[in-house]
Amino acid sequence: MKQESHVKAELILVFVTILAGFGWIFSKEALAGLPPLFFMGVRFIVAGFVLYLAGLKYFRGLDWQDVKRAGMVGLVMGITMMFWVTGLDQGSNLGVGAFITSLGVVLVPVVARFMFGARPPLSIWIALPIAVVGLGFLALNNGLNFEFSHVYFLGAALGSAFQLNLLSRFSMRMHALVLTAIQLSVAGCLLLFLSLLTETLPHSISMAVAGWFLASTLVASSLRFLLQTYGMSLTPVSHAAVIMNLEPVWTAIFAVFWFSESMGSGQVFGCFLIFIAMIVSRWPQIRAIFKPVKSF
Repeated sequence: MKQESHVKAELILVFVTILAGFGWIFSKEALAGLPPLFFMGVRFIVAGFVLYLAGLKYFRGLDWQDVKRAGMVGLVMGITMMFWVTGLDQGSNLGVGAFITSLGVVLVPVVARFMFGARPPLSIWIALPIAVVGLGFLALNNGLNFEFSHVYFLGAALGSAFQLNLLSRFSMRMHALVLTAIQLSVAGCLLLFLSLLTETLPHSISMAVAGWFLASTLVASSLRFLLQTYGMSLTPVSHAAVIMNLEPVWTAIFAVFWFSESMGSGQVFGCFLIFIAMIVSRWPQIRAIFKPVKSF
């Protein structure tokens, strides 16, 4: 029964990465008619409210200190998503952006080294130069005229690494669904506040843009995080971390079919190197997955 639960969880998490890949498509379409910060702010507030309704019983008896810590992580998430959505709005290649953002996986232990003095494993020091070379191939595919959106995606990767480190260090005694709802709501409020200060809101929104907004909110945010929370409760975090690396792969595939995007040979090689770096950075977890198989 335990093995069946692991298989079920891993299939759910694979589906989560597919939803995340579609989220890039939905968001790019919605940005055609919405300011980026306003779009993400309202999207996260609505998604957080949906999760609140879904897990209402888990919100009883919360500790205020835990709520404050979750709110702090939400602020970091908001800054991270500000970089991400700006890069998405200005970038011309979703697949490239997804692979750059995925560098956050590699950067988590490096950021932990500077924040908490933790010692990254050898696999990280091997993965990091591979990722940097891959990033170079992505950014400099057309000579020195690289897209500035790559800088925003790299900022999102750093922010993601910082956010995950805070989550791992804060001991918050709350349900994962509650934690996610608080993070999304705080991040959404921050982004909406920044939008009201810096952006001009549209006078009207087309039905098509409204549809893409709902898809990105309900499918790529609320449903995705609900399934992710459930899937991660059934399998070790190490298994989930490896599976979540599939997100940039799906994003690149969907972008080719949806937007007819194409990558130069240098960009394809850069994506390949970053994917290899993600796998190398997770090598201890990958070995742990296959250890039970070897014991037979």
